[in-house]
Amino acid sequence: MSLPGPETLELKTSEDVVRARQRVRVCMKDQGFGLVDQTKMVTATSELARNAVDYGLGGTMRIESLEEMGRIGIRLVFLDHGPGIPDIDLALTDGYTSGHGLGLGLGGSKRLVNEFEIWSKPDEGTRVTITRWR
Repeated sequence: MSLPGPETLELKTSEDVVRARQRVRVCMKDQGFGLVDQTKMVTATSELARNAVDYGLGGTMRIESLEEMGRIGIRLVFLDHGPGIPDIDLALTDGYTSGHGLGLGLGGSKRLVNEFEIWSKPDEGTRVTITRWR
């Protein structure tokens, strides 16, 4: 199976969030992921892309297809250059929100994927990397 190369999508508007969700669903379907896996990754995409737009002052999402040790995966990297997250542990706590949401975005996204990494530095931005394997 030939895997497509990485691609990057801009995240500046609500329409970009919708496009990111759609692109992730298509990539996952093309790589043979089932509906449950697609739904989990699309939900995480929605949360993280929305965070980049609303809190990170816009950013990008990079999609990368993976093949390691006979497994197929999809990795997404969300990057923004916004104000950053001063306390990542607090931000991952269910119920915590710095805005008007329910406070389930980061922690919920972490639970929906197989691998989750976050880096953030005040005044430099945030990078969240998520991976789902089949």
